[in-house]
Amino acid sequence: MEKNKILTADVLDIIFDGRNKLYGAYELRTSYNKRIKKALLLTGGLFLLICITSVFAGMGKKGTAETIDVIDTKLVDVQKQEVLPPIPPPVKVIPPPEPNQVRFTPPVIVKDDKVKEDEKIQEITDDKITSTKTVESDIKDAVVQAPVDVQGSQIIEAPKANPNEIFTTVEKEAEFPGGNAAWARYVQKNLDGFNPADNGAAPGKYSVIVRFVVSKDGSISDVQAETNFGYGMEEQAIKCIKKGPNWKPALQNGNNVNAYRRQPVTFIVEE
Repeated sequence: MEKNKILTADVLDIIFDGRNKLYGAYELRTSYNKRIKKALLLTGGLFLLICITSVFAGMGKKGTAETIDVIDTKLVDVQKQEVLPPIPPPVKVIPPPEPNQVRFTPPVIVKDDKVKEDEKIQEITDDKITSTKTVESDIKDAVVQAPVDVQGSQIIEAPKANPNEIFTTVEKEAEFPGGNAAWARYVQKNLDGFNPADNGAAPGKYSVIVRFVVSKDGSISDVQAETNFGYGMEEQAIKCIKKGPNWKPALQNGNNVNAYRRQPVTFIVEE
């Protein structure tokens, strides 16, 4: 735009100078004021039309008379409720006093001829007097008494135990001298734990049970294995027990007795 036309030109002409005015934006901007005026006039006309319509509608309702339905009402006599007499309080029944069953009759002194037969006191004769002497009887037969059991007062000896008897259950079992700790040390020193692995035993834990007799003097005899794992385990366990020292004998009734003993021997085969 030329410099001499800028002062007199419209703002839209300056903004859209050198641009496409046929695209539509220029036309919308130039006709914006006209469209606003048309919209305001249209809105005002609609509002005015609504007001006029409401006024004429109210005037038409005032000209018509409304009919009101009148419903006749009747008064009904309300009868007074009858007042019931108050309920009297319950009467407390007092039971009559119980007659005295015990009656004290004061003694009265009268003559003998006026005493009734059932009221006379019979005198105790000499033949009925209680005596402190022993009454002797004419019966001389001997009285047989029941025998007196004196066994409870006698001392009964306990049956003697068989010295050669071998007990399976006792009050206190036989044990290795020194206890379990000494037994574990003895097994570690005298048992060949690699023998099962050398014989081809599979890896695992094997508990061999050995049964034997501990005599009263602590000696070991009749050593047998109750398990059968093989691979030389039972032989090693039997050899270990036979090689060991004497055991502490079992106790029964406070005495040393011959008794069976079952002792486990554990083998651990590692891979």
